[in-house]
Amino acid sequence: MHFLSLPDGAASLIALASPELISWAPLLAAMVMLMNAGFGLLETGLGRAKNVAHTMSMNVLVYILSMSGFFVCGYALMCGGIGSPNAAPVTGPLDAQLTAGSLVAVSIGSHAWGIFGARGLFLGSIGHSGPSASWFLLMAVFMTIGVGIPSGANIERWKIKSFVVFSFVAGAVIYPLFACWVWGGGWLAQLGINAHLGHGAVDYSGSAVVQLMGGCLAVAVTIAIGPRLGKYDETGAPRPIFGHHVPMVILGTLIIAFGWFALNCGRSIAAGDGQSGIIGMNTALASVAGALGATIYMWSRYGKPDPSVMCNGLLAGLVASSAGCAFFSPFAAFVVGGIAGILAVVGVLSLERRGIDDPVGAISVHGINGVWGTLAVGLFANGSFGDGYNGVGGPVTGLLYGGGGAQLLCQLIMVIVCIMHALGAGLLTLMIIARFEGGTNRVSPEVEIAGLDIPEMGAPGYPEFISHVGPEQIPSSQIISSR
Repeated sequence: MHFLSLPDGAASLIALASPELISWAPLLAAMVMLMNAGFGLLETGLGRAKNVAHTMSMNVLVYILSMSGFFVCGYALMCGGIGSPNAAPVTGPLDAQLTAGSLVAVSIGSHAWGIFGARGLFLGSIGHSGPSASWFLLMAVFMTIGVGIPSGANIERWKIKSFVVFSFVAGAVIYPLFACWVWGGGWLAQLGINAHLGHGAVDYSGSAVVQLMGGCLAVAVTIAIGPRLGKYDETGAPRPIFGHHVPMVILGTLIIAFGWFALNCGRSIAAGDGQSGIIGMNTALASVAGALGATIYMWSRYGKPDPSVMCNGLLAGLVASSAGCAFFSPFAAFVVGGIAGILAVVGVLSLERRGIDDPVGAISVHGINGVWGTLAVGLFANGSFGDGYNGVGGPVTGLLYGGGGAQLLCQLIMVIVCIMHALGAGLLTLMIIARFEGGTNRVSPEVEIAGLDIPEMGAPGYPEFISHVGPEQIPSSQIISSR
């Protein structure tokens, strides 16, 4: 390994950053941050009343803890190499001149492949200007969305202490490393200029970096802690455990959808690339197609539309749109979103039958459709945008528009790497945490049966629902408590 850095004078390049980035970033970041509230409402509504304080608190804590980790070293690992001479030029959705970076790289053959940034711990040396501060804000809130996904998939049984440590580590190390490889000029972005695989890894707003990463971390936690008590009967067949508040679910979904326009369009506004209108249109079309696809599939197969399925379909369309929102035609965005909605329903049912207890469908919505959205770029990118993306000349063009298979192959590589990295790093982190938490990341059966609010958080979500018996007085045969 060696360090690649720019001369001291290159720091003046930061002055070239677009003024749009400086002026719009705080507002865009606030809109994306509001998505945490939407996820909190969605997850809490799909859980039971005895766990609402715990579930909502996780959505606050993940914002606090993951951003703290990102401030300490995560931003440095992710973006500290931007501007290094042998990093992939950061173009398109990023500003090309944010920092004079230092990149840790491995030399293979005649090429240096970036591994992680090595400048900017605690934002030192790169966080004291308008452009850098603005970019940190955007990248930080993007990160909190991805790192927050595991909480929804694992409500009602995750120890709060384990959750706290995991969220910090994910924001400080796990997420930033992969984000550097794609958005920080690292080796996946370099597949275009070094290996001639299309434009390298193309993920405009995070189908892989944010959504698939979060979905895979959710799988890691689910593997580590297992399903909720009572979810499966003696034969292993899944049983329904209903959420307690459908209006909360729907309101949360609409708040998330609102913030998603900042998530997707914000990258364009910050870069000043002129694509924000197209991106907003494609984001909206993909979301409604996702909701429509999920609703039609559920209605035709099971005889009734389901409000939570409708919501998950809408979110699935948003997830699938993120990677290619700047590269799709309106028709392609609608098709990609519609397929995503169906995948969300099929994914939830399939994973449930295989012992994956995901109460909110987060793994299907974010994980499976993160895969689909990332691959969709290699299929549906229409060749109208992306000249210079990751330092490669010409627009990004998918297989269905005459671009050949190189871009699709590169997208597949990105998917495989994300899955391997997130699962491996996530499971290793949880294994280490468990060694200091009595061998488990999960609450005791007695606490799970009684509800996590008082034992884990010290406060009830709904005081009028408090049981007058302690967990030790509740019979172990009572698997699903009444609300």
